Amino acid sequence: MLHDIFAYLLVAAVTCLVAATMKPEGALRQSLWFLIGFWMIAMAAQFALGWNYLSISSVNPWYWDRFRGWSENPNQLAIYCAVFTPLSLHMALTAKRFGRLVAVLSCIATFVVGRLTKSDTFLISMSLSIPLLLALRLRSWLTSPEHRRSLRFAAATLVMVAMVPLSLSLLPYAAATANDVEGLAAGMMKDRGGEGTKATANLRLSLWQDALHAGLESGSLGLGPGPHLEKPTGITDKGVALPVEAHSTILDVFTQAGLPGVIVIFSLLAGTLAVLLRARLDALSVLIFALAVFSISHFILRHPTVWFAVTLGLILGFDRRSWAHARTKG
Repeated sequence: MLHDIFAYLLVAAVTCLVAATMKPEGALRQSLWFLIGFWMIAMAAQFALGWNYLSISSVNPWYWDRFRGWSENPNQLAIYCAVFTPLSLHMALTAKRFGRLVAVLSCIATFVVGRLTKSDTFLISMSLSIPLLLALRLRSWLTSPEHRRSLRFAAATLVMVAMVPLSLSLLPYAAATANDVEGLAAGMMKDRGGEGTKATANLRLSLWQDALHAGLESGSLGLGPGPHLEKPTGITDKGVALPVEAHSTILDVFTQAGLPGVIVIFSLLAGTLAVLLRARLDALSVLIFALAVFSISHFILRHPTVWFAVTLGLILGFDRRSWAHARTKG
C-alpha cells in the first residue's frame, strides 16, 4: 500500500512539473532529444552487459532467455520500449537531417530490444500499431494541404484505389496460408506458444476473474491502493499469503479505485488519443494506442515514463490544434 501511495505521488509530481514547465517548441523538444540521447546510451550499456562486453556483479541482464537489461524483469524493459519506439518515430518524422537519422536509429534499436525481451504484449502492441500507423500516414498524405502536389499524395491515392481489388485477390492466398501465419505468430512468442505461454495465459485469466470479483464485492468503489488478490499457486511468505495484482490496468484500477477510477483512466487515454488524432500527430497517436494495448495485460500506472508520454501527447496535441486553428483563421 505504501509503495503504491509513494509511486502515485511521484508520477503526479512528474506530470505536473512537465505540464507546467515544458513549452512545445522550447524546453519540451530539447528534453525529448536529451531523453532519446540518454536512452540510446542506456541501450548501448545494456547491450554491453548482455553480451559480456561489460560486467556489473549485481546485474544479471538475462532472465533465462529473455533480455531484461538492468530492469527487474523483461516486462519492465518492454514497457519502456513500447514508449520509446513510437516516441523515436515521432522525432524522426519531425526532425531534419542528422536528427532524423539519430531518431531512426533509436527507433530501430528500441524495437530490437523490445523483441529481445520476448514480451508477448510488446509483440502484439507493435503488430497492431504498425497497421494503425500506415493508415494514419495515408490519411495525412491524402488530406494535408501541403501534400496535395507531392508524390506522397499520388502514392497514397494509388494505394487507396488499389486496396480493395488487391485485398480481394489476396483472400484465397490468405486462406491457404492461415496455418503458416498462425505457426509464425506462435513461434515469435516466448516458448514458441507452448506450455509457457499457455501457463501465463491461464494465470492471467485466473487473476482477472479474482480481480473482477473483488471489485464487485467492494460495491465497485475500490479497496484502496495496493494489491488485493491471493496468489493462485498458493505461494506464501512465512505462512502468510502474499497479495498480488491482476496485471491488468483496468482491473487493478477497478480493485483499487472502483468504477470511478476506471472511467477516469479510460477517459484520459481515449481523450488523449482523440486530441492527437485531430492534431494529426500520427506517431504519438500510435504511442497512446500502444500503451492502451499494453495496459490490458500489465499495470502501467506506476511508471513515470507512461505519465510523461501521456502529458507529452496532451501538450503537443493541444498546441498543434491551437496552431492549426490560428492558421485557418489567418
